[in-house]
Amino acid sequence: MRLLLLPFFLLLTACADLATVGQAPEFSPLEPNREHHALYNVPIPEVTDRRRRVDTASLWSSGQRSLLGDRRASRAGDILTVVIEIDDRAEILNSSARGRSGSQSMGVPQLLGLPQSLDGRLPEGASMANAVSVDSDSSFQGSGSVSRNERLTLRVATTIIERLPNGVVRIEGSQEVRVNHELRELIVTGYIRPEDISRRNEIPYDRIAGARISYGGRGQITQMQQPRYGQQILDIMLPL
Repeated sequence: MRLLLLPFFLLLTACADLATVGQAPEFSPLEPNREHHALYNVPIPEVTDRRRRVDTASLWSSGQRSLLGDRRASRAGDILTVVIEIDDRAEILNSSARGRSGSQSMGVPQLLGLPQSLDGRLPEGASMANAVSVDSDSSFQGSGSVSRNERLTLRVATTIIERLPNGVVRIEGSQEVRVNHELRELIVTGYIRPEDISRRNEIPYDRIAGARISYGGRGQITQMQQPRYGQQILDIMLPL
C-alpha cells in the first residue's frame, strides 16, 4: 500500500513546483510571529516611579527618548542591530600508527611417555613434541585532515522578544532581499546581555549566547544547486 502511495506523493510535489513556474519566490509573512507580538504589546514596567510636578518642568529628561537618555534596546519590542563578521580558518592534521607482534610456543617432549606413545598413532609427519605454537601480528595506520575557511560580513536588525528573570534578553530577527527571481534569507536568534550593547545600539555576533545564524536563499538558482526530490528519495532507498 505504501508503494502505491509513493507515486501519488511525488505527483503532488511536482504539481507544487509547477505552480511556481515563472514566479518569484514569495516573502515570508511578517505577522503573526514573535517579533510582531513583541512590537505590538507594551511590557508592564517592573517598578513604578512616582513623578513629581517639578520633574516635568525640567529642560533635561532621563527618559530613553530624551537627548541625554540611553537609547540602547533593553525592553521587549526594542530594536537593535547585530553585526556579523565571521572570518574563521581552521586546519587540522592528524596521523597515527600502531603495531604489535607476538609469538608463543609450548612443547611436551616428555610427559610420562605419553607423547612417544601418541606419536605412533598420529599420521606420518605428525608429532607431539611441539604441541602448541601460536604467532600473531597486527598493524594499524590512519591519517586525517580538515581545512576550512569561512568569511561572512552582514548586519541585520533584530527585535527583543522577551526579558528573562536574570536580566538576559532574547532577540530574534530576519531579513529577506529579493533580486529578480532569487530570494536571500538571513535569520538570527539568541540571548544577549543588555550591558553588551554598544552606545550605537549594536552588538557583535560573538556576544550572543546560543546564537543561531542562518544564511541561505530560495529561488531558481538555489533549486538548480540541489538534486531533485525524486533523486534524493532514490539515493536514500537504493542500497548502492
